[in-house]
Amino acid sequence: MNKEYIKADEWSIIEEGFNKEDVKSSESLFSIGNGAMGQRANFEEQYSGPTFQGSYIAGVYYPDKTRVGWWKNGYPEYFAKVLNAPNWIGINVFVDEEPLDLNTCTNITGFRRELNMKGGWYKRNFTAALPNGIVVAIEVVRFLSLDIDEVGAIKYKITPVNKSAEIQFTPYLDNGITNEDSNWDDKFWNVTNVSSEGKQAFIEAHTMKTNFEICTFMECRLTAAGSEVPAAVSEEVKEVWVGHKYIHAADKGEEVTFYKYGGYTVSRDHKPEELVNAAKKALKSVTSLGFENLLEKQIASWAKIWEMSDISIQGDVKAQQGIRFNIFHLNQTYLGTDSRLNIGPKGFTGEKYGGSTYWDTEAYCIPFYMATKDHLVARNLLQYRYNHLEKAIENAKKLGFVNGAALYPMVTMNGEECHNEWEITFEEIHRNGAIAFAIYNYFRYTGDYSYIPEMGLEVLIGISRFWSQRATFSNDKNKFVILGVTGPNEYENNVNNNWYTNYLAKWCMEYTLQQLQKVKEGYIEDYTRIMGRTSLSETETDRWKEIIQNLYFPYSDQLQIFLQQDGFLDKELITVKDLDVSQRPINQKWSWDRILRSPYIKQADTLQGFYLFEDHFSIDELERHFDFYEPFTVHESSLSPCVHSIQAAKLGRMEQAYKFYLRTSRLDLDDYNKEVEEGLHITSMAGTWMSIVEGFGGMRMKDDKLSFAPKIPKQWKSYSFKVNFRNRIIKVNVTENQTSFEYNGTAEMTLRVNDKRILLKPSQETIVQNI
Repeated sequence: MNKEYIKADEWSIIEEGFNKEDVKSSESLFSIGNGAMGQRANFEEQYSGPTFQGSYIAGVYYPDKTRVGWWKNGYPEYFAKVLNAPNWIGINVFVDEEPLDLNTCTNITGFRRELNMKGGWYKRNFTAALPNGIVVAIEVVRFLSLDIDEVGAIKYKITPVNKSAEIQFTPYLDNGITNEDSNWDDKFWNVTNVSSEGKQAFIEAHTMKTNFEICTFMECRLTAAGSEVPAAVSEEVKEVWVGHKYIHAADKGEEVTFYKYGGYTVSRDHKPEELVNAAKKALKSVTSLGFENLLEKQIASWAKIWEMSDISIQGDVKAQQGIRFNIFHLNQTYLGTDSRLNIGPKGFTGEKYGGSTYWDTEAYCIPFYMATKDHLVARNLLQYRYNHLEKAIENAKKLGFVNGAALYPMVTMNGEECHNEWEITFEEIHRNGAIAFAIYNYFRYTGDYSYIPEMGLEVLIGISRFWSQRATFSNDKNKFVILGVTGPNEYENNVNNNWYTNYLAKWCMEYTLQQLQKVKEGYIEDYTRIMGRTSLSETETDRWKEIIQNLYFPYSDQLQIFLQQDGFLDKELITVKDLDVSQRPINQKWSWDRILRSPYIKQADTLQGFYLFEDHFSIDELERHFDFYEPFTVHESSLSPCVHSIQAAKLGRMEQAYKFYLRTSRLDLDDYNKEVEEGLHITSMAGTWMSIVEGFGGMRMKDDKLSFAPKIPKQWKSYSFKVNFRNRIIKVNVTENQTSFEYNGTAEMTLRVNDKRILLKPSQETIVQNI
């Protein structure tokens, strides 16, 4: 049974009542971030119960030596670990020398926590009876500043309820942290200096091997009776820890408030010798503003984000909460200002999977960022891949590919492959195609062609060279084949002729040839430079053409469908509805051998191809393939429900589309996969946005024009969203009977709605009746 303890609310994630069994799950769900850093919703005060402590800094990692496969040629030497960063949020609280610890309190009432997505802040309230009989009321507010992204702020308020008491706060910095996810229990951090200066404290450290240099810092204030308590009573400096002690004798009913500001300065942004000074500068900026003013700026900054990215749903609170939760975490994870960064599958909420970049970015995330932000944000994500082209060529070379063939990594931090499962590292090569498709998708949506001659064509050439060398000729079939792969369905490994992989390979080479000709005709200087760098020959492109014309695709004449791969129909074809519920999820119940021999599909595979290349196929073909493959799909990947929701909507099956939408939007909120305590599924959250905009809204690009085919679930009264299409903002509002478009551009523009041409005029609402 799914967890459903989160209260339904349009703008907030709310938990009421304290349950120790939910602590780790809530630490994930209430996570906060600002693009530069993030943290799980760990308690500031000590907690002796089960907890997953986690703070993370964007782009900082450790190359943890792999435990498997390291003796095999070509295997990655390490698996990049998302590093648990030094803890700056800690505030030990003592009441008459009794530690405040929710695990040992004798009674807890009024426990409530709220993640306010509209304003970007996290709040916790409760009243607790300590073992010494003193009852205290607590209110804590915390956020990570969007405006000064090296800093976070905490306001910790405590009130003795039943008697006067001595309140002691011990704020600290702790570099003695470990990772939940570690192969060999290596020491990830080396502390070089711990210092304390009045209200401020600093820990300077660097990561082992990768040598990211970090300064963790804090500054604190204690106020009582409306005035600041002058200074800390004492300080304590240890090898990897520094703390200050503040004490105040509080009367019964007196409110005592403690402020803590902290965060990180990183050598990625500052010279190593300037990290402490940079920390002091950041602290001066936030303390001069004060907590309330900084919070006001936080709320204003989030209002600006929501102005463009919000999706409003009327009549369905749980659906509304789900989409805002997804959009909120996408913006917390990546704001698009730094092309050195990317979107990890857990973001700042956990350590599982490792690495910061998967094919999820290109296949799922780029559409969201293209439509809700300036196009340069998506361009930065593409530039990230161009910057890693040489590493992609190195990755392919390690596997025996030559002449500039590029294999982009399945998992990476710096462009080098760092995933250590052979069936993914070596075989899930379709990720190359996702990157090429993202280049195509970026141009067709934004109209910005400059990326291709400047960077993208070199990427496309490297990818096409890889496909050319990966394909081999079968005398038996008299066709080119691609053997030994894993498609998007990771419940099948080492298969031959995965249809999705083969189709992508063919399309990639076709698209590269088209762009070669286009750049040659219109960007001769870039063309000459690229030919000089790549030494691309006519012999190579002739082979591409030969493969394109003669690539094999498994097909069933009887069923009139493309087969997921050779031999798929040899499986025992028992559909999911006939699978005993006690066997679900199969990835937690079955052996891997049994899964591999089953027909069950983890996520859209053949249907993923129909999603990307929808305009290559008829609606009848989509329907046949959907009806065949979806009944075998267990949707045990977070990336699966969104694609199926979009396709169900395309087929007019709105009840099914709505069901899939709820699953993708509330995947973590309701813990569908029973693993939310490990962290959230950040990259799949972009698929939730796609489910509404591309699924229900029917947004597509057709003949260089924006197109919509709006539909609405019967559970909703209306929904609305905005898209930034080529620097023109269009707001779409859909009700049962009509769709309205508000357009704020400077000149008229046309789009298509249900295949009819519609003219939009600036600052006017255009209404179209739904079919």
